[in-house]
Amino acid sequence: MEKIWLKHYQPGVPETIDVNEYRSVGEVFEKSVAQFRDRPAFANSIKFASRTMSYGEIDEASRSLAAYLQHELGLKKGDRVAIMMPNLLQYPVAVFGILRAGLTVVNVNPLYTPRELEHQLKDSGASAIIIVANFAHVLAEVIGKTQVKHAIVTEMGDMLGFKGSIINFLLKKVKKMVPPFTLPKSSSFNSALAVGKRHAVTPVDVGHDDIAFLQYTGGTTGVSKGAMLTHRNIIANMQQAHAWLKKDLKEGYEVIVCALPLYHIFCLTANCMVFSKIGGLNILITNPRDIPAFVEELAKFPITCMTGVNTLFNALIHNPDFKNLNFKTWKLALGGGMAVQRAVADKWKEVTGVPLIEAYGLTETSPAACINPLNITGYNGAIGLPIPSTDIQIRDADGKALGFDEPGELCIKGPQVMKGYWNRPEETAKSIDADGWLSTGDMAVVMQDGFVKLVDRKKDMVLVSGFNVYPNEVEDVVAMHPGVLEVACIGVPDDKSGEVVKIFVVKKDPTLTEHDVIEHCRKNMTGYKVPRYVEFRSELPKTNVGKILRRALRDEELAKVK
Repeated sequence: MEKIWLKHYQPGVPETIDVNEYRSVGEVFEKSVAQFRDRPAFANSIKFASRTMSYGEIDEASRSLAAYLQHELGLKKGDRVAIMMPNLLQYPVAVFGILRAGLTVVNVNPLYTPRELEHQLKDSGASAIIIVANFAHVLAEVIGKTQVKHAIVTEMGDMLGFKGSIINFLLKKVKKMVPPFTLPKSSSFNSALAVGKRHAVTPVDVGHDDIAFLQYTGGTTGVSKGAMLTHRNIIANMQQAHAWLKKDLKEGYEVIVCALPLYHIFCLTANCMVFSKIGGLNILITNPRDIPAFVEELAKFPITCMTGVNTLFNALIHNPDFKNLNFKTWKLALGGGMAVQRAVADKWKEVTGVPLIEAYGLTETSPAACINPLNITGYNGAIGLPIPSTDIQIRDADGKALGFDEPGELCIKGPQVMKGYWNRPEETAKSIDADGWLSTGDMAVVMQDGFVKLVDRKKDMVLVSGFNVYPNEVEDVVAMHPGVLEVACIGVPDDKSGEVVKIFVVKKDPTLTEHDVIEHCRKNMTGYKVPRYVEFRSELPKTNVGKILRRALRDEELAKVK
């Protein structure tokens, strides 16, 4: 396919990036620290306690942790260290400390059950974990079944000074948010930093092929598995994203909202890595589900950028106080992780004056692969253009490359594509071919101007009497109804059609009826796409980052017919 998309790059965006400018992610961070040492790096508030750490402070703390991991725990190059915490100041200290010690980061969702945590720790072979005390009881249940020899436990307020110690007391003793646990060989995060400060970090020769992150994902097929993201992968994606954004961003002065969890690949790269590279200030939101408190936090800073998912942007625009914020400093809102809906994007632009820019990526691509140009004025229904040094193909079921406007599976090739799945060569071979092309499992088309339009997940597609119905399209249409707050679409079995469309709706207008929704769909979609069933719910199941879980809804429906 001709790279027609290059003609639509913004002026100054290069066709390729130099991935060889840096040898490791640690080197990128150290150069950033040298340049922005006195600039604010990360800010965090929990209730009445808050702190902003400078790049110099993050540098010193991460050096201390790196030295502790090396000299006190005896960890060697390539050893895996898990991090299990929400967005706290401890996270950037932990991630940069682990990387600077020559080790590999294993990000863990802090909401994992004992079964899920045991699987990830055993599969990754992690020998140490840094965990928030609120979840340490889960670790205590399974640590004996894993290879983990060392646990470093931190409390929510550990890096918030004196007031942080009050927060820790209240969470533990008053609110009872720290269940009792026993981890005999554990140490505290603050003591690890104090002890590590006595040592110097031993230099480790880390290069492009070394694994920086084992980032667990459901992937394009099967069970949760670790995507091996090398230093080259992460550096490449940092360089690619920076090349795309740098014309509009000012080094050392950007203030970005970090509401998605840093353990998620989108926020990890887009916020923690890219904005650290340019000396930005990340505002860490520990609990984005508390929208009123979230909006209060936004009012404290001259925000310039924000990353998020569709459901988060949707929740903000329906909060009355959000509309009263000063948006004069805002210049970028980047949506990823799930499809951005037209209704949400249009309302966001109306409220903030800033377009909601849609991007696309996967854990397996570190994550960015396509981004819309920043100079678009509004929603265009596309996931953007392939970013520098990235090639794409649309393939049919037989692997044949298709042309423009022909729907098929989106395949990606570039320096950000993972090394493979950890200890799963067969799964790797299913996802990455001999020429380095990653099969994403997403259905898409490349339009004549080179913009990519995502149709849907291959596995989410609904087949009605032989016709393909893409849930994204149905959801987008339903979301346009003024009485709808949220919607999810799935296929359910049907004797005549094989499958029919069912939607789950959260109401904005309490008077909304099934008839209202169906009639709205009939006016905007052809017959076979119109939902046969409408179920109203008070809320929809979501992932930790707010992505609606169609799979959970499908499982519920299948359980009904068994």
